[in-house]
Amino acid sequence: MQQVVGTLKEDGATLVAITPQLAEASRSLIEKHGISFDLLSDPNRLEILLSLHRAPGICVSDLAAAVGRSENATSQALRVLRQQGWVTSTRVGRAVSYRLEDEIVHDLLHWIGARHS
Repeated sequence: MQQVVGTLKEDGATLVAITPQLAEASRSLIEKHGISFDLLSDPNRLEILLSLHRAPGICVSDLAAAVGRSENATSQALRVLRQQGWVTSTRVGRAVSYRLEDEIVHDLLHWIGARHS
């Protein structure tokens, strides 16, 4: 339950106290989205996400060639994105393919202008 603590004079808006539960939920949301924005702010990871968006099921060597980075650097970035749950991998024999998994990230990529090829 929210507790009213006063009224603003200018527009009559009511101030509401933040409960400990709401404060905790806000911290959790900020932490979750802070990590997401941190991941998206790295140009290398963003380029990998855009490439995965255009070419789902691509392997590391092809992805590395497409973004102009080493396979090792590309693999490290993919590991971080997998840990966040944004990318999944599928192994068929020796080949491992990667695809974008997170719908929110997919929508964000569309929002910044990404298109499917």
